[in-house]
Amino acid sequence: MSEIIIKTPEQIEGIRKSSQLAGNTLKYISDFVKEGVSTEYLDQLIEEYIRNNNAIPAPLNYHGFPKSCCISLNNVICHGIPDEKTILKNGDILNIDVTTILDGYFGDTSTMFTIGEVSKEAANLVEDTEHAMYLGIDQVKPGNYFGNIGFMIGRFAKGKKYSVVYEFCGHGVGIEFHEAPQVEHIAPKNSGPKMKAGMVFTIEPMINLGKPRAIVDEKDGWTARTIDKKLSAQFEHTILVTEDGFEILSDVGDYDIFK
Repeated sequence: MSEIIIKTPEQIEGIRKSSQLAGNTLKYISDFVKEGVSTEYLDQLIEEYIRNNNAIPAPLNYHGFPKSCCISLNNVICHGIPDEKTILKNGDILNIDVTTILDGYFGDTSTMFTIGEVSKEAANLVEDTEHAMYLGIDQVKPGNYFGNIGFMIGRFAKGKKYSVVYEFCGHGVGIEFHEAPQVEHIAPKNSGPKMKAGMVFTIEPMINLGKPRAIVDEKDGWTARTIDKKLSAQFEHTILVTEDGFEILSDVGDYDIFK
């Protein structure tokens, strides 16, 4: 595994600004996430907003990904490709994942939205997945093991009778889209490398109602769905390890995810 980059103060400030833009992009798009809207329309608005703020949408053309963000509905775990045919409908849950490149620095964040009246099961999954992410974030401090992020997320999810996707993980971010380390969302206690001040990475648990496995669409090569077609949810923030804890770089305050 490549070495985990300790960011300089200048780099941290650049990553912070990009992460804030990514967060504000989600806040902006939240007003347009509603029944009857296509995921293609949302993607176009997201690209326009990012470019109007002098930044670039990182997913566009990344290893051939064709759109400016990932939009993953219902049983899609991650890497859903926006298109004109996918129209949001009452009862849907969806994740919108935005990564920005601002002045050469990357910021990465995602959130869930619910459309209209969703099932109690779906609403609980969304709320519990967000809580799981924050349990992981609370483990971030110098000297702690990366594995304790996944340990806390996994223990909580198991207690709620969910499963944690293990085929995708969080990652270092900031100078590149994906850097070391891999941040597992289910892991043994006190495993992996230790955190140090200046490290920047994402925590982005994907929690399923059913089995933890994913199956990637053979046609588009990106869309990862639950193997049993049951619902999945995900939240993501970009996190900085500070001298005495953490800073959530992509946090821009609350906005309504229940539509």
